[in-house]
Amino acid sequence: MDAAAPHAATAKPLEMHELAPYAEAPRLRDGRPDEAGITLAWEDGEQARLPWLWLRDHCACDACRHAQTRERLVLPLAAIARLREARVEAGHLHLAWQDGHQSRFDGGWLHQRRPGVEAPAALPAPRPWPEGFRPERVDHADFTGHVEGERAWLEALLRDGLVLLEQGPLADEEVSRLATRIGPLRPTNFGARFDVRSKPNPNNAAYTAIGLALHTDLPNWRQPPDIQLLYCLENDAEGGESLFADGYRVAEALRREDPEAFRLLSETPIDFRFQDEEQDIAVRAPILACDAEGRVVEVRFNNWIRDTLRLPAETLEAWYAAYHRFWALLHEPRHRLEFSLAPGEMVAFDNRRVLHGRGAFDPDSGRRHLQGTYLDRDMLESRLRVLAREA
Repeated sequence: MDAAAPHAATAKPLEMHELAPYAEAPRLRDGRPDEAGITLAWEDGEQARLPWLWLRDHCACDACRHAQTRERLVLPLAAIARLREARVEAGHLHLAWQDGHQSRFDGGWLHQRRPGVEAPAALPAPRPWPEGFRPERVDHADFTGHVEGERAWLEALLRDGLVLLEQGPLADEEVSRLATRIGPLRPTNFGARFDVRSKPNPNNAAYTAIGLALHTDLPNWRQPPDIQLLYCLENDAEGGESLFADGYRVAEALRREDPEAFRLLSETPIDFRFQDEEQDIAVRAPILACDAEGRVVEVRFNNWIRDTLRLPAETLEAWYAAYHRFWALLHEPRHRLEFSLAPGEMVAFDNRRVLHGRGAFDPDSGRRHLQGTYLDRDMLESRLRVLAREA
């Protein structure tokens, strides 16, 4: 089979049922098939080998991909029909199988997906806060009116775990309107959208005027909310400063300064539990969670809803010492960020990384009213990919 053939300099892209752009990628120059697969060469000099099974599995014809949903319609085959013909034409790969099936592959699409090439990086990697960190600020009008503003907000939130929106309207439910630009609200036992203010008969410390030490929300859930948004509508009471600390940075400080404390908090599951007259939500998990490479990827820290500490007697004192050490590091000035939210400002933060709190405030000195909601990180990443694709 001779797959080499001349191609036009301006080849028309083939439909691959793919929304990400690939028309600007290099075209195919030629291909060298054999019994097991084909070695492709592009006009930029790159080469790659693809087996026939992979190519049949990724066929984008209407019989193999749904025309509207772009979802795969056939199962991968352990054994496939033998190839009858392979040719490169106008920069694209055309395959004819002995069972009569036809497959066409855009050369640029194949170039983007050749073995050993990772998907384009549209998402910023998390970055621990540097010394003297200050969160990025994005104007409300830029976020709502310009792709660049929305992208800057999303990138800062995924990279730093904390970002501010400012100059917003003093409008009820504005936090919900902003959140739904990204995705559906993540409901919890406190509802999809909640008010943070002092109120009678509270079922959570946030609904009082007391100070709140640094914590993450809802570590008693198997999957705690990823992203929290807090929109300030009123804040003229004395006190109530917002507090934040980067759990990733503090966890790494603990690892450096007290490796045994880090080991205990990352390897010892404990119980978290929230209970009131209607709910009883509990889970058992460690304070710090690490991935396969040992990087900290989640912090669960909320002293109010730690349940009974059920550990072996010989472990209790060492665990308490490690917990106290982490608590002390979190609240050291070098790790803590403090500022007051002004009406019309919204703070957004990664609830599974950044710990938050507030100073006590005097409810008799003025009003303090924030509205909040949660979002799934998947929706932030999805929105950023869509914006990158459109750009």
